[in-house]
Amino acid sequence: MTTKWWLAAALVLLFACGSPPPKETAQSAPAAPPLKPTDESRRFPLADQVSMRLVDDHVLGKDFLPGGNVAEYRRKGKTYQQFLVHAKSPEAAALLLFDFKGHLRDAMFLPHMGGYFGMDGASPVYVFPKGAYLAGFVGLAEKDADLLARQFAARLN
Repeated sequence: MTTKWWLAAALVLLFACGSPPPKETAQSAPAAPPLKPTDESRRFPLADQVSMRLVDDHVLGKDFLPGGNVAEYRRKGKTYQQFLVHAKSPEAAALLLFDFKGHLRDAMFLPHMGGYFGMDGASPVYVFPKGAYLAGFVGLAEKDADLLARQFAARLN
């Protein structure tokens, strides 16, 4: 019996005297710079287009949006912008849409497009997802933007 107690005591002493394993310090990797957006200018209509630019980060100056494409149009005396962001996945595009919705005043859901129409400051905004894309228009009334959005969505297939 004493042998069992002696062995148990030795094991307890052996484990008690050991130092705890060294803690691994988690080194966070430096944040990767945002990926350069893809030039998707071929997807934008050329009629009435005044300019086209590739924005490296923060399309429309929105800190929650990555880079993308922005075109400016002038039609019947009205100026408006059309934008396109190529997200990593359809889920990522849906999250960007949700973020955008949170920045719109009086956001109204558009069930036929799965997007929203609302006001961003004094500008009307029509925004919708299409697969891994987030697209939209700034500066057009809902009716005008809806017609163009349907045509633009067809170009995103």
